[in-house]
Amino acid sequence: MRQDKQLWRRCRELADSVPVPTPFHTDTFVAAVAEHRGRPIELMPVPATVGAPCGLLMTTDRADYILYPVNTTELHQQHILMHEVAHLLCGHTGTAEIDAAATRALMPNLSPDLVRRVLGRTVYAEHEEREAELLASLIAQRVARLPQQPPAGAPDEVVRLDRLFGSRPRR
Repeated sequence: MRQDKQLWRRCRELADSVPVPTPFHTDTFVAAVAEHRGRPIELMPVPATVGAPCGLLMTTDRADYILYPVNTTELHQQHILMHEVAHLLCGHTGTAEIDAAATRALMPNLSPDLVRRVLGRTVYAEHEEREAELLASLIAQRVARLPQQPPAGAPDEVVRLDRLFGSRPRR
């Protein structure tokens, strides 16, 4: 029970410290986190295949790379990216193991040995996965509370209705 409280407290503090751009776009969020951390984060869209992980975080001396699937919904992509960013924010280092099947699925043109040697893959403990998932969910909750703008080019009636009823922060 005490560990759960500590986990929640830590994740709330991290979520409060993360810059969340308004209006929210995943790529600007990742760029803000990279600036906040003082280290580049490069997004690498890849086709998802059966048996491959949803997302993959790889760290090199130069930058952090997040591979995420392009053939899924925008909401799913957003959650995957937030989860991988959460690993970075939590300072997770994992172990230096790599799953050859995952690298073949995500990077079919590179040999698993090369990927293992050059990029590495981080495998996280269950506690680290829980922490990253909770932090990603808390950040998503903050994003959901942001005022929403009507889509660009929306008819004047939609804009007026949005001003009247929309864009109110939830409590």
